[in-house]
Amino acid sequence: MYKYVIKGEKKLKGEVEISGSKNASLPIMAASLLTKEKVILRNVPDLMDIKTMILLLNNLGKRVEFADNTVIIEEVNDLLYEAPYDIVRKMRASIAVLGPLLARRKKAKVSFPGGCAIGPRPIDIHLRGMKALGAEIEIEHGYINARAKELVGKNINLMGVNGPSVLATENVMMAATLAKGVTYIEGAACEPEVEDLANFLNSMGAKIKGAGTPFIQIEGVDELHSTEYTVIPDRIEAGTFIALAGITRSEIKITGLNVKHIEYPIEIFSKAGIEIEIKGNDSIIARGKEARPVEVETLPYPFFPTDLQSQLMALVSVSDGISIITEKIFPDRFLHAAELARMGADIKVDGATAIVKGVPYLTGASVMVSDLRAGAGLVIAALAAKGTSEVLRIYHIDRGYERLEEKLRNLGAEIERVPQ
Repeated sequence: MYKYVIKGEKKLKGEVEISGSKNASLPIMAASLLTKEKVILRNVPDLMDIKTMILLLNNLGKRVEFADNTVIIEEVNDLLYEAPYDIVRKMRASIAVLGPLLARRKKAKVSFPGGCAIGPRPIDIHLRGMKALGAEIEIEHGYINARAKELVGKNINLMGVNGPSVLATENVMMAATLAKGVTYIEGAACEPEVEDLANFLNSMGAKIKGAGTPFIQIEGVDELHSTEYTVIPDRIEAGTFIALAGITRSEIKITGLNVKHIEYPIEIFSKAGIEIEIKGNDSIIARGKEARPVEVETLPYPFFPTDLQSQLMALVSVSDGISIITEKIFPDRFLHAAELARMGADIKVDGATAIVKGVPYLTGASVMVSDLRAGAGLVIAALAAKGTSEVLRIYHIDRGYERLEEKLRNLGAEIERVPQ
């Protein structure tokens, strides 16, 4: 196990290129199960979650090669239908194989993903969608057992308690590509990653319209074929580096992104005191000035994403005023607030709302990462803090940020990965 040792209070400068999107790559890799033919994916980030998905696909009968951000997937054995606990427990996105396996094999046995439970978490939306397409679902011994004589297109509403579910939208969309007839999804997630998956599926011969809107139409086809496809850039990584420029009062050029995917975060970060110069659709320059307080709610795309909430909280913790951050997606996603408080931040959490009273500066401390995005918030806080910080349990960060310390060092950061 490793930790970061970070010396803060240093202005950064330079250029950083955004990696491919983890949250787009994972369901697209799962969708390769829908065809017997070869699939080649480019711009796939080299991350622990990607390696977990590779392990799962290999286990199901695929052969996966991964080098230089390119994934080559071929079917070399009969496609199996069981996704075992030992692999699935490592990553929630493993549930994305449920729809493709059900579509190809007409049966699937998938372990519950790590930390998942039926109820308020969106796993119930996945099951509701599969049942609507004609699957019979049983829960036994920690596994989802799904069977269907055939999948038949239906009108399906996937709206959940906390809004649309990205993975559930993707899972149902994948299953419906090989279903008989036409499926209409209402309450679909509109995130760019959903649209990217639809574009990938269409490149294999699927007939999907409306992805990126709340209404998606999928006309079932008999089979899907080989394709080569390039994954979209990671909008959350782009937002993280914008927040980094802000909290360290640095100038950072961010390239290889899709500006359209982060228009609302750009608006919020600008209100928080970051000067953002847009250079076409794939490049921006972020200049950190004096941080200003903001009031924001996390909401589904195109609004402010929950995955940038901790980074924004770190930024406004050193603003001149009081910020209010309301978490509308995962109301309990404030574990990083206590860790930021160890660095001197003044944060009060009241239910799904965090009230952040800005302080003049943060100070280095030992902090512990609770999840991937919390880790990103703590790292950028440590880079701005006075003194040295230790960021523990960085394996969470390795799940979602490719070569993070290398990119930070190239900007002038003093950050080192050492055994914990």
